[in-house]
Amino acid sequence: MIVVDKRKYKMAINEAAKEVHVQVHGLIREEDAEEYMIDLQDTINRVPRQAYTFVIDATHQTPTPSRVVPQMEQALQFYATLGFKEFLVVKPSSKIAQVQIRNLLERIEFTGTFVDHVPRSM
Repeated sequence: MIVVDKRKYKMAINEAAKEVHVQVHGLIREEDAEEYMIDLQDTINRVPRQAYTFVIDATHQTPTPSRVVPQMEQALQFYATLGFKEFLVVKPSSKIAQVQIRNLLERIEFTGTFVDHVPRSM
């Protein structure tokens, strides 16, 4: 069930699979960040986090300008603190973005899983 469907991002809850999916298209700009965080909080508050998997679908993530990398790192650290049973990050189709995200995940000592794709998507 899609909960949020905006131009830059989508958020969905798959109750059967016990997953919360977040998909970002391109890059969340500073002016969109506040609305994104409100939508994220509303979405994740609908489920018992300890029983659900949190999936960041970065398939459509574009390469990130170096000035934005620190914010992306903060976002990934924040996601890791949300208390979900499991945390998956789907690799971007862009090889450059894939390397950027992999490097960020290593820096934050990511304990989730970096996957090629999720069989169930939005």
